[in-house]
Formats: sequence, C-alpha cells, structure tokens
Amino acid sequence: MLPANNIQELQRRISLHDDESAYKELFLHFYEPLVQFAGSFVRSAQVAEEVVSDVFINIWQGRRRLTEVLNLRVYLYVSTKNVALKYLMQQQKKSALSLDALELDMESPHYNPEEQLISAELLAKFEQAVSDLPPRCKIIFKLIKEDGLRYKEIAEILDISVKTIDNQLAIALARIARAINTSLKKPQRLQP
Repeated sequence: MLPANNIQELQRRISLHDDESAYKELFLHFYEPLVQFAGSFVRSAQVAEEVVSDVFINIWQGRRRLTEVLNLRVYLYVSTKNVALKYLMQQQKKSALSLDALELDMESPHYNPEEQLISAELLAKFEQAVSDLPPRCKIIFKLIKEDGLRYKEIAEILDISVKTIDNQLAIALARIARAINTSLKKPQRLQP
C-alpha cells in the first residue's frame, strides 16, 4: 500500500506536470484492488477491467482538476463504484444494488510472512470462513484487511456509517474465529 503522501505526490505530478510515469505508477498500484472491487458489483472479470480502465481514462482526461481531490484513494474507489453501477443500470439488470446482494472475490495479490507460516489446514478453514461471510461483511472485511482502507474511507465509498462498518467487521471476525475453532476470549486457567 502506497503511503498517503506518495499518492498525493503522484496526484500532484499528474495534475501539474502531465507526468505519465506517475500516472502509470498510480495505475499499477490501484488496478488489481479496484478490479476486484468492481467485480463485486458487475460479477464479470472482463467488465470489471473495463470499468477500472474507464475510471483511469477519466482520471487522465480530468487530470487538471485532480489537485482538487482531497483523498485520491477514496475518490478512485467511489469512481469505480459509480462507473460499475452506471454499467449495471445501462444493462438494465438492476436500477439499485444492495450491498447484501454482492459477491466478492477474496483473492489478493499481497502475501506476507505471517500468511506463509499458517498451516495449509488453518488457511483453508480461514478462507472458507471468509467465503461463507454474508456479502456485506465480506466486502467490508476485504476493504479493511486486504486493501488497507480506513473505516471513514469505506464509509464514504459504500455510503454507510462508520458504526455499521464496525459492527460488520465484528460480525466477520467472530464468525471467522468460530470457524477456525478459536475464541476471542482469553483462555481460562484450570483450577487444581
């Protein structure tokens, strides 16, 4: 995840200097997470890629106004959501889409040493638990844990309250913990 100040620097370079290398770096950093996010709306990898491509084309075409954007990461996610929903409306599938109706692909291109230490069995249980989460829990869990977004950013992206995000994450964590046979409580000592 690029630090916010790096994103702001790329944003400045694109807007003020038409810097194509900064644009490419921004594109490469956000492309995969945004494609996964768009896919949760349009349910097609090809269409999700087109949606994200349209978002980035719009970014380049409107690059002069890019300095007016306060949080580019949130802007990209909101733009992706809006383009995906516009696509769905144009396809006359649905005029409004509930978060509870979304399917989310939980694949992530990011791996860390902790994930490599988890046994295959535990990892399989974890992935199944995440897969079994209700759609709203799943999308919020992914945005927080995989994409590294803050609650406030997710609230803006999904147009829900921070309290809802907090509640949904708590539900997700409790279900995952139950599924992998762990407890969120401290183990109690046995009395002799």
